Amino acid sequence: MDIASLIGFIGAIGMIIGAMISAGGLGPFVDVPSILIVFGGTFFAVMYTAPMGVFFGSFGAMAKVFMPKPQNIEALIERMVELSNTARKDGMMALEGQEVPDKFFEKGLQMLVDGADESKLVKQMSQEIKSMKKRHEDSQGVLKGWVDIGPAMGMIGTLIGLVQMLGNMADPKAIGPAMAVALLTTLYGAFIANVLFAPMITKLEGYTADEVIYREMVLEGLRNISRGESGRNVQEQMVASLPPKAQEKLMAA
Repeated sequence: MDIASLIGFIGAIGMIIGAMISAGGLGPFVDVPSILIVFGGTFFAVMYTAPMGVFFGSFGAMAKVFMPKPQNIEALIERMVELSNTARKDGMMALEGQEVPDKFFEKGLQMLVDGADESKLVKQMSQEIKSMKKRHEDSQGVLKGWVDIGPAMGMIGTLIGLVQMLGNMADPKAIGPAMAVALLTTLYGAFIANVLFAPMITKLEGYTADEVIYREMVLEGLRNISRGESGRNVQEQMVASLPPKAQEKLMAA
């Protein structure tokens, strides 16, 4: 569980709801036509920006904002050093069935056991990284659709409310509900974009960057194992492949 995401999400919504209650209660801020226009309209408009599988898969990506898969770089390096020493001592076949933390690592290790050379390993594993980035970008693209379309639906609702209001100026009772639609749809659209989905996109992009770094480190370690490098050289090469800030963090740990 990512505590920062959870606290930030609940805190942002809590502050807004608290302000509404302080201003006189939630009742004036709840309007069914506005909800249908913005939330319902945005849902279906976003749906046809992506294939159905990608659209519904994006909800799983949203869950990762709060429950990300942790990547332990220090443990990865330690395990890679152990495997390097095993390969140097007993040969590549000794890597068969060795326990590793994830499927990507397992696939690369199996390629070494099956006799893949460094160029084949790099080509196939690099393609795996590209495919992973593409999947993440597709899901994040759906979330960006919510950010882009939500406020636009809010503006559409505002125009609908204004048309209703201007068309019923002779009836004072009709002005209030029409004005509510006009104002609340703008509020809902801004809420969708800036409170719900924009922070999620930022978080997921950060997780994708971390995942790319992790996988590139796995690939770097496997490349060194395929060359028969010593455990110390594997460790040094893997640390050197990290961005400077990540190196400093690792060294501090």
